[in-house]
Amino acid sequence: MEYRFEIVTLLRSPRHAYFGRPKDGPADDVDTETPESVEIVADKGIVGDRFFGVRAHTEAAVTFLAIEAWQAAAGAADPILARRNIVVRGLELDPLRGQEFTIDSGDGPIRFRGGRPAHPCAWMDTTAGDGVRKALIGRGGLRAQPLTFGVLQLGSAVIGCDVALDPARAADQVRRAQPMG
Repeated sequence: MEYRFEIVTLLRSPRHAYFGRPKDGPADDVDTETPESVEIVADKGIVGDRFFGVRAHTEAAVTFLAIEAWQAAAGAADPILARRNIVVRGLELDPLRGQEFTIDSGDGPIRFRGGRPAHPCAWMDTTAGDGVRKALIGRGGLRAQPLTFGVLQLGSAVIGCDVALDPARAADQVRRAQPMG
């Protein structure tokens, strides 16, 4: 099955910004880039990102977030605060856990395997507003492993997968904590 959706934001950051205690605030010397396109490398992630090639994160090297879920939880706060790599519009993410899927934003399809949910951390209350962490539980996004090489760019994209997706459910909270499949 194929579905159209939009890639709203791409994010890469060479270093972590959220470490230590949230009350101490995020690191202020961390460059966060929001490029027009990113290069994806199989089993490594996004070139230039803090998780690129980190063995412990191979199965979760790229993170997705539905803008609808972010807005339901954080209102008008900038979704860059969530530090997810790929912010999408019109794409239900939860059914992709445990599934292989392809995304093509114009430069050819890239294959991914959906993994575990991207759970929110306490930093969300510090950076995006009180209560955002709790509101993001069950809708914090999807971690994925890239299986092939390619380029993703902002704008219209197509996802190919073997599961039914409903863009009207993009903001819904889910209760399962582990990958499906």
